[in-house]
Amino acid sequence: MTEPSRIRNFSIIAHIDHGKSTLADRLLEATGTISAREMQSQVMDSMELERERGITIKAKAVRMHYKAADGRDYLLNLIDTPGHVDFSYEVSRALAATEGALLVVDATQGVEAQTLANATLAQALSLKLVPIINKVDLPAADAEGVSGQIADILKIEDTPIAISAKQGLGTEEVLEAIIRDIPAPVGDAQKPLAALIFDSSFSVYRGVILLVRVTDGILAAGLKLRFFSTGHEVVVEEVGYLTPKMTPAKQLCAGEVGYVICGIKDIHQVRVGDTLMESARPLSAPLPGYKEAKPVVFAGLFPVNPADYPELAAALEKLNLEDSSFSYQPESSQALGFGYRLGFLGLLHMDIVKERLEREFDLSLIATSPNVVYRIHEHGQEWKTIDNPAKFPEHGDIAAIEEPYVLATIVLPVSHQEGVLNLLKERRGEHVSIEYVAANRMLIRYYLPLCEMVVDFYDRLKSVSKGYASLDYTDAGMRPSDMVRLEILIHGDPVDALSAIVHRAKAYDMGRLMCAKLKELIHRQNFEVAIQARIDGRIIARETISAKRKDVLAKCYGGDITRKRKLLSKQKEGKKRAKQFGAVELPQEAFLAVLRLNNDKK
Repeated sequence: MTEPSRIRNFSIIAHIDHGKSTLADRLLEATGTISAREMQSQVMDSMELERERGITIKAKAVRMHYKAADGRDYLLNLIDTPGHVDFSYEVSRALAATEGALLVVDATQGVEAQTLANATLAQALSLKLVPIINKVDLPAADAEGVSGQIADILKIEDTPIAISAKQGLGTEEVLEAIIRDIPAPVGDAQKPLAALIFDSSFSVYRGVILLVRVTDGILAAGLKLRFFSTGHEVVVEEVGYLTPKMTPAKQLCAGEVGYVICGIKDIHQVRVGDTLMESARPLSAPLPGYKEAKPVVFAGLFPVNPADYPELAAALEKLNLEDSSFSYQPESSQALGFGYRLGFLGLLHMDIVKERLEREFDLSLIATSPNVVYRIHEHGQEWKTIDNPAKFPEHGDIAAIEEPYVLATIVLPVSHQEGVLNLLKERRGEHVSIEYVAANRMLIRYYLPLCEMVVDFYDRLKSVSKGYASLDYTDAGMRPSDMVRLEILIHGDPVDALSAIVHRAKAYDMGRLMCAKLKELIHRQNFEVAIQARIDGRIIARETISAKRKDVLAKCYGGDITRKRKLLSKQKEGKKRAKQFGAVELPQEAFLAVLRLNNDKK
């Protein structure tokens, strides 16, 4: 059993692409956790999607042994965290299981918006931050200037450690700083068991695998455990730690991090963030430190083949165990059939979840246009929340509408401020403050409607700033707004999957563009097809697809005109009947193209 005084539990937090995963690789190498033969770049990012995109999506845990300069052996538990703003929930879960964090800042980029957000989150949990300046070997590095930013913006007075994670420079100094600066866990192996579940996964053969941080007590095979929130009882089959492979052990003691297998086959019995305790010695209160994930973007996911609906249901259950930050519930659409309505933490989160469902479970899916949650007050009724355009009331019933706002923090070079400020103005932004944090860098704070951010704001921001601006945002409550439901009618029938909730000032342009795009994509019929955009019961835009025309006079080489008139009249009656009873089939590319159109123009 390792003494708690020789254990260090820590995370690495940083803005995206500041070298967090590379530093984790060097720590694994320096401690001998990974052999040279097994070593590869981004070794902690085991998911194929993470390696492709070069980002960390899920929190990971790994155990390392290190002999410090004082001659003593220490046990280091690293919990890796994502860097993108959409995965801040993953960061909060990882930080709640640690006593400190390495704060990595790029020497060429300086303090970015997500650096500030993650540092603030860690400071709110009273964690010890060890500042590190990475990439000091690059020609454009400005270690001295970045050190000043860390002190001025983040209010961290400790002298940063200068390293190059790619070259391995400064790795030993980082390990010594972990031992010296990050506090040891405070726990007692004699107390009743208290273990925090900070992540989980599902194995077809082993069932649910829980990743836990043991705060007090001892966790060993054969123990009868109880989940604090659900009261469900299980018996421990196996415990162990990750190196990063699963390695069985006799027990996990106070202060240690590892995995637990209890043979749980029903994933609904597990809640990430819950507290594990002994059935014989129950706790009076759960362990603190977790915030509830609050989805801000909602979209429908439907299988391309309706027969795949049961497979989609099973896939969502299993994926939700690994990523509990998205919510889902059944939904049906006249155009797309049966599917699910999902809530996400952001648009990248939505994109990642959809791609994981398609890759890991071999599904083909269609996603509807993303929406946020609105509060609507109908005449004579209570306020209610709407996350789906199909639930939007008739315009005459609405007394007031509120939409969610966020406080956006953007860090950028001064040379790109004009393009960024114009973008914020275009997205109905409200100025809060502008600060100059260095000679050539500025920090902008704006209130923005969330619906203007979730679609393509991040991409547009990177475009107008040539990739140099960084973004973070926090909830700023609800505000009154003039929102309307934009409906698309095909041949007189509304298509619910193409409906969207938009601001009235942008509804006309959006409707016109959607109608024009659908005209290009819908195949011509034997009858004339009208494509219309409607708000508040009024048509605001229209496109017409002309009917196919068969030359019924081709076989008439001459003769009486009455014969030709008879053929044309018969054709006219047929077209009229087809128009009355015919149905227009929308191709899948129409839904995908309109979704992309919304992304480009919203």
